[in-house]
Amino acid sequence: MSGQKPVTPSPEGIADAVRASKTRGLPPVHLWNPPFCGDLDIRIARDGSWYYLGSPIGRPALVKLFSSILKKEDGKYFLVTPVEKVGITVDDAPFVAVDVEAEGDGRDQVLRFTSHVGDEATAGPEHPIRVERDPESGEPAPYVLIRANLEALIDRKSFYRLVDLGAHHDGWFGVWSSGTFFPVIPSAELDAA
Repeated sequence: MSGQKPVTPSPEGIADAVRASKTRGLPPVHLWNPPFCGDLDIRIARDGSWYYLGSPIGRPALVKLFSSILKKEDGKYFLVTPVEKVGITVDDAPFVAVDVEAEGDGRDQVLRFTSHVGDEATAGPEHPIRVERDPESGEPAPYVLIRANLEALIDRKSFYRLVDLGAHHDGWFGVWSSGTFFPVIPSAELDAA
């Protein structure tokens, strides 16, 4: 194979490969294990905006397409097709949960999240909610698992809705969904505030 130039991945090449392999629904990225082709200067900012070479990707359809081939392995993020895998940078979580709808009450409550690229996830054992707190400010950063090891940062308005739906359980303030309680903050800390 000497004399052949290595393939340099590009967003256009990745998009073409995905279109060619996609039938319906999300591509089966968990089944794809192509060779690593290097890193691509694509970054997902904390607010869910995608950038290529420092410039925003302004086409929502392209962002949605790329998000469908996103994969996380060993703490690193990749865009994967059947023939190539390229590394990208993610500032926080690759998705942002921009809406939450609640049905039912108490332990029977069900919370459905929608991400900024249209993914939907019902919080429960397969799609847990977790809250990290900044060690210095104590500011909460809530997340929900959207799919295959990929989380969404829950936006502020949706988090406030969760707080409105919250309840105390076993010394914690949190929310119920699909029969599972997700702790947000110890009840004692909430009462002290």
